[in-house]
Formats: sequence, structure tokens, C-alpha cells
Amino acid sequence: MGSIPAGFGPAPNGALEIERHPVGYWIEKAGGTPLFLYDVERVEAQVAAFRRVMPSRLKLHYAVKANPFGPLLDRMAALVDGFDLASRGEIARVAHHDLPKSIAGPGKSIADHEAALRAGVVVHVESEGEAQRLCDVATQVGIRPKVAIRVNPPFLLKGAGMKMGGLASAFGVDAERVPNLVAYLLDQDCDLRGYHVYAGSQSLSAEAIVAAQAATLDLVVALTAQTGMVPAEVNLGGGFGIPYYAGETPLALDAVGEGLAQALSRLPPDFAETRLIVELGRWLVGEAGVYLTRILDLKESGGQTFAVTDGGLQHMLAASGNFGQFLRRNYPIANASRMGEEATVPMNIVGRLCTPLDLLGDQVSMPEDTAVGDVVAIFCAGAYGLTASPHDFLSQPKALEMLAQSQG
Repeated sequence: MGSIPAGFGPAPNGALEIERHPVGYWIEKAGGTPLFLYDVERVEAQVAAFRRVMPSRLKLHYAVKANPFGPLLDRMAALVDGFDLASRGEIARVAHHDLPKSIAGPGKSIADHEAALRAGVVVHVESEGEAQRLCDVATQVGIRPKVAIRVNPPFLLKGAGMKMGGLASAFGVDAERVPNLVAYLLDQDCDLRGYHVYAGSQSLSAEAIVAAQAATLDLVVALTAQTGMVPAEVNLGGGFGIPYYAGETPLALDAVGEGLAQALSRLPPDFAETRLIVELGRWLVGEAGVYLTRILDLKESGGQTFAVTDGGLQHMLAASGNFGQFLRRNYPIANASRMGEEATVPMNIVGRLCTPLDLLGDQVSMPEDTAVGDVVAIFCAGAYGLTASPHDFLSQPKALEMLAQSQG
């Protein structure tokens, strides 16, 4: 089992404490379980840590796909410099926030393009065909498109959980084809902003992230030499990971900041006004989220104990191992009702679905007095939780969501 993120401990009554209240307080306030609870102070602390160590010229965008919960987006709007989006649905979710926005994704439709044009969103085109379709839609609606080119770089982010560069890919335009696309977009009188280069995600290696960012800047300098266009903005992607599993350690953020500062210092003077962006989702909100699910039944079978909960993979697919993991490993899990007690008894934490895939914790240690009615907490649930899960599967009750915000 992975380590519970630092700072989560027991309240005086022995239950898990979040924002100076035991979880029972938040469950009652929300109206029950299953419940995704998002600790606002932790999100604010992540943003503050980023600002403290990153170069001051670097802009921070929130990747809405990580967690699009409305109240969380509203809070995030006061903390970040922009939003990165993946659909016209996400455009609608943040339309009331006056921040820079961009949209990426390989399958954008005409409706997506039109929504982006009308909302003033920068469209990151990912193929020559998409560029042509966008220009056609822009002509039809009479709006000059704001465009950037997503580049499929000739390198990858080493150690990334998901590699999104250095390979044949549905994402972005291969780097050698970018100059011709630049010429086409300029010929179409597009407002060509620059480039988006995303090499991978979920990396815990500062060295790998620094190397990928430096390679990205070198690539952009080379493209500038080939095209003669100094980009107004460059999205460096993200890739900052969080530790989920046993043996993983947090990303050394200071080292990333120092490495990026050195890389920026080597940029030619022509790039002095280029807006540099890092887009982060999981790293900002992942550790702030806790999934709370109540034990409905305790049963013995084949010498093992099963704690059957009112939740399951329909809410928290990633914890079940069915969200792209090659080898299933446990997320950090604890008995939130008995955080002050020693955990010594191995149990399987399962959901209520009629499938053996609905395994939230495999032989995780629970306190000996664990009982029906106790609440199980799954940590690192703030990113790719509810909206990345099949929450209509078997028509079970929906999970609740709530911000944990203390009033003084």
C-alpha cells in the first residue's frame, strides 16, 4: 500500500481529520457516503509551492480534465493563470471565468471548434486536417481563430506514467511537419500563438522533467529558426506526478524549478516576451482528494476477510487498477473511523458491484476492531476520480462531492 499523503492524521476522537474536522462532520454536511472530499488548503498549498520555486515568468494553467468539479474550478480560478481544456463541455464549465483558455485533443469536432472560436479559446490543432477544418469554421462564423500547434516531439518524458511524445501518436503534429503547418496557418491569417509540447504525464523524476522541458525549449528555438516566427506563447506541458504506491517518493519540485530557470536563461533574447506555460492537473489536486466509503458488510471467505463498501469502481476506477495500470497496486487506504488505531489485520476492500473487478484494496491492513459502519478512506483521489469512472455502471447511487473548507 502506498503512503498516506503527509498531513492526514487522526482527530481527537480518533477519526481522520480534514480541515480541522473529523470526517464524520463532512459526511453529515455532505449528506452521506460515498463522498469525494477535496481539501482546499492542500490545493492552495500546492499552488503556493509552485509559485515559490518556479521562475516568475512561468504561467500556471489548471488542466480541467483532472477534476472538473464546479466549486473546485471556481476556487482554482483565483489561484491559477489559465485553464487548459479538452472539450466544449469543459469550455462551458469555465466560461464564466475571465482567464486565458486553450483546448487540446485529437478528436475536436466542428462543434468543438465553433464553441472555442466563440469563447475566444486558443485551439491547439493536432493535424493538418484539423487546421483546415478550423479555418473553414472560422470563415463561416466570421471569427479570426486563435491557434497554437500541438507538436509531437521527437523525445519522450522518461519514466512517465503515460508517454505522449517520441512515438507515433494520435497527439500532435510530428515536429518535422510543423514548419509547413505554420506557413499554412499564417497564410490563412490565423492568430498563430505558438506551440504546445506535451511529452508525458505522472513523472516523479525531477531529472526527467527538467530534461524534457529543456528539450522542448530547444525544439521551439529550432522551429523558430526554420519558420521565422517567434512564438507568443509556448505550453511546456506538465507531467508532474504524485506518489500513489509503495516505494514512490514525491517529486523534488525545487530541482524542477532550478532546472527550468537554467533552461530559460539559455533562451535567445527574441524570446523575452514569449509567454511560457506549464499545465498541471493531478499534481495540483490529486493529493487533496479523499474518497470516503462506508463498510456495509464484513465477511470471511477462503481464510480472507472482505469489507464490502457502499462505493466501488463506478466512482473510483483508478483505485481498482482498471484505469490503465499494467500491474494492479493499492492506493493509500485507511480506516477513517479509526485512524488512531494500529492497522494489523489484512482485508480486501471491495465495492458493491457484481464483478470481481470491483476491488478497491487488496489485502490492506485495517485495525482489528474494524466494524460495519466504519468509513474507509482512499487517498490521492482528487484527480481522475469520479469523472474518470463509469458512474452509471449498474445504476448504483451517485457519489457525492464536496469542498472541505473550514470557516475560520
